[in-house]
Amino acid sequence: MNTHHLDISAPRPLPEGGLRVTPLGGLGEIGRNMTVFEHRGKLLVVDCGVLFPEENQPGIDLILPDFSSIRSRLADIEAIVLTHGHEDHIGGVPYLLRERGDIPVIGSKLTLAFVGAKLAEHKLTPPTVEVAEGRRHQAGPFDLEFLAVNHSIPDGLAVAVRTEAGLVLHTGDFKMDQFPLDRRITDLGGFARLGSEGVDLFLVDSTNAEVPGFTTSEADLLPAIEKIFRTAPRRIVVSSFASHVHRIQQVLDVAHRHGRKVAFVGRSMVRNMGIAAELGYLTIPEGLVVDMKKLDRMPDHKVVLVCTGSQGEPMAALSRMANRQHIIEIGDDDTILLASSLIPGSENAIYRVINQLTRWGANVVHKGNATVHVSGHASAGELVYCYNLIKPANVLPVHGEWRHLSANAELAVRTGVDPSQVLVVEDGVVVDLVDGKASIAGRVQANLVFVDGQSIGEASEKTLVDRRVLAEEGAMTILAILDTTTGKLAEPIEFFTRGFTHDDDWDTATTARIEQAIAKANQSKKLDGPALENLLTQTVDRWMRRQYRRSPVITAIVVDA
Repeated sequence: MNTHHLDISAPRPLPEGGLRVTPLGGLGEIGRNMTVFEHRGKLLVVDCGVLFPEENQPGIDLILPDFSSIRSRLADIEAIVLTHGHEDHIGGVPYLLRERGDIPVIGSKLTLAFVGAKLAEHKLTPPTVEVAEGRRHQAGPFDLEFLAVNHSIPDGLAVAVRTEAGLVLHTGDFKMDQFPLDRRITDLGGFARLGSEGVDLFLVDSTNAEVPGFTTSEADLLPAIEKIFRTAPRRIVVSSFASHVHRIQQVLDVAHRHGRKVAFVGRSMVRNMGIAAELGYLTIPEGLVVDMKKLDRMPDHKVVLVCTGSQGEPMAALSRMANRQHIIEIGDDDTILLASSLIPGSENAIYRVINQLTRWGANVVHKGNATVHVSGHASAGELVYCYNLIKPANVLPVHGEWRHLSANAELAVRTGVDPSQVLVVEDGVVVDLVDGKASIAGRVQANLVFVDGQSIGEASEKTLVDRRVLAEEGAMTILAILDTTTGKLAEPIEFFTRGFTHDDDWDTATTARIEQAIAKANQSKKLDGPALENLLTQTVDRWMRRQYRRSPVITAIVVDA
């Protein structure tokens, strides 16, 4: 297998007629999926998603792909192609369109509806092109063909990209469910046809490459959901992704059979289910869904709440219920159904929510104790099936952490793909397809871009280090009044601390250290304000580390007497 090294230089020039593929997100991580194709001086963007922050990224709302490598070439972008409507594939679109608002956005009906609602919030109105499986569309030098794929959201598409350099097939997120709820199966016939034509480069979903066999069908969840509704004595609260239309359809159908009313909770859940129902992707029996305010007048055993927060997001409805910060107060014998997977990095937050809900007396049903979730991604057996069907010349595993990409690459090699033509790379590594052969051509910047409130890209890793230190070590402000004529302190030093624990005599001992440092410094030259601030900060920092094994954020303020 061809894996990259960290010392790759800037990309070499793209040979005439070649195709350049640059992943800017989604390789080495689960989220912020974005791939840029370049041919004949034009660019095509496939997906533009977000990554959700982990616990060690305090204060961050979202993480975007890094647009810096294409920022000077925004005019060359022919289109943004969206494979499906999940946040990790569409959430970054408004931020790219802020930089050039007239880039055409191509996607299926439901995908465009979901991204359109987001764009309306940002007051963006780009041109859109609705496509469906079996359709072809020309975007500059890129001849696009769309194929149906099954996933955990309706209307998913794979995209075949034809150029003079060859044929590329990008699966997007997919699986091979043979009994999908909407009866729309992955177009394996289309995959085989493209294989016969000759797939020069195969970009394939890696998320479940470590999982043997085939992914369980969505329909197989029905018995477990039925059991929950049959046995739950009081309210049922179902938490899911706000885009998981198929899962929520099952909940609605079972609720209707058991005579329960359903209310959607959470802005994104209400919005997305409204869109899905309006477009015909969600079938809601008449009178089933009611406004949440009406639930107060209904007996608990007739109530179902469908809400956001399945990943433990602090501001989502389920987390607020767990923390008793929501109008819905969870109590004894309520049943909570977590109908989603655990995204890597969010496990601790999810288990905190589960523990808190259990504390209030709820029965929490989740993937770990019942069959209430199946993945939307192809397992190893399905990936091998696709490799044998398509027989690609070159393979670029996408969508996954390093372990997923590597496992996917091994599957490709085992099916007969030349190991030298299986490229395991990460975000920013540039791959060129020239004369039917894919090779690493260099590397561009692909940093994490943090959305912090209204700020985009201003927060850095250094910012997060400071925040983590504040959270773990506390903060200290030192106020000193300096007599500039003598270079000595005019008043005793004052200390102001937040989040820093200490013994009763710490300030006396710390002051003594400071006075010693000032006396020593004055032997060589008289201190001014900035010099004293640096001296105070360094002296106290060393003393805190040595005496207390702590490193609070220290700010020194010197006032001229």
